[in-house]
Amino acid sequence: MQEVVSIREANQHLSRYLDRVEEGTEIIITRRGKPIARMMPIEAQRHLSDGQRAARERLRERMHHGYALGGLRVERETLHERDRGDQSDR
Repeated sequence: MQEVVSIREANQHLSRYLDRVEEGTEIIITRRGKPIARMMPIEAQRHLSDGQRAARERLRERMHHGYALGGLRVERETLHERDRGDQSDR
């Protein structure tokens, strides 16, 4: 559902329109009859595109197998290990 209101109306009754947005209504705000902004509910869960999903899976796979650096294989856990001397400096 969509509702159109002027800036003045939205400003004077903002909490009323925010309540409607929480219920799922999309509010279009106009200035001199022209739409300039849209208030709509934030989705609870972000939806990834197919390309984003594929990129995430490639990254997970790369992290699982570690990184090869010129014949030397370095795994993620090794990169995050610290010497005991480094921790005492903190």
